[in-house]
Amino acid sequence: MELVRGIKDMQRLADEARRAGNTVGCVPTMGFLHEGHLSLMRYARERCDLLVISIYVNPTQFGPGEDLEAYPRDLESDMAKAKEVGVDVVFAPGDEEMYPRGYQTFVTVEKVTGHLCGLSRPGHFRGVTTVVAKLFCAIKPHLAVFGEKDFQQLAVIKRMVKDLNMDVEVVGRPIVREHDGLAMSSRNTYLTSDERGSALSLSRSLEVAREMAARGTGDASEIIGKVSAHISSQPHTGIDYVKIVNIDTMEDIANIERRALLALAVRVGKARLIDNAVLEVHK
Repeated sequence: MELVRGIKDMQRLADEARRAGNTVGCVPTMGFLHEGHLSLMRYARERCDLLVISIYVNPTQFGPGEDLEAYPRDLESDMAKAKEVGVDVVFAPGDEEMYPRGYQTFVTVEKVTGHLCGLSRPGHFRGVTTVVAKLFCAIKPHLAVFGEKDFQQLAVIKRMVKDLNMDVEVVGRPIVREHDGLAMSSRNTYLTSDERGSALSLSRSLEVAREMAARGTGDASEIIGKVSAHISSQPHTGIDYVKIVNIDTMEDIANIERRALLALAVRVGKARLIDNAVLEVHK
């Protein structure tokens, strides 16, 4: 396994792989890898010849007062985990490589970013799409794999790739959960034991919503009310949003006709956690 720091070095490796007729796959990450990340890598490993992961805590997707400096980092541990699952290249550039002096170009996706995390974290998705576009230019992948826990992010990246005619297949993979149901996240390390108990209200409220939908409840406000009450009943929780939205556009919907996305963002202690579930109404 090779560690690459420079964009030109990464491009050279990608060009060599492509000239040899090999398929290049990538899994973009911010590091501090957990089983959720590793599941994406295992999937990509099965589908490509050269597997590249990126490890880069991207400053442009963090807003003022967010946890850029506190975000957990452990490159040595990440390298060991990546090697175990068969990663070929770890691309880990620094800020000066990604955003050199005088940098002034950004990628903006409209409409789909105007909801959910796009409202509560202004500028976040401009940073996400910009860094992903730059990573695609460096890694030159045929395939890019992302987790569905960041469902809106996945939708935004798919929109960017489609609109800009990028020759990359973007694949989303299911949420991986801890044994107690908590969606895996690097930010789970922020939780105290008491706060972790409260954080379980996210996954449990999703189950409540699934059961309601399965029984035929399509009224979004009714489901949102139940979910919000369950989360708010726990200590240490502060709801950022509980929304039921169109799976493709992320726009709020009043009634679930067939399928919709229930998306949550909740502060538990100092951690901001997100989770989601696709609801299917059976009438």
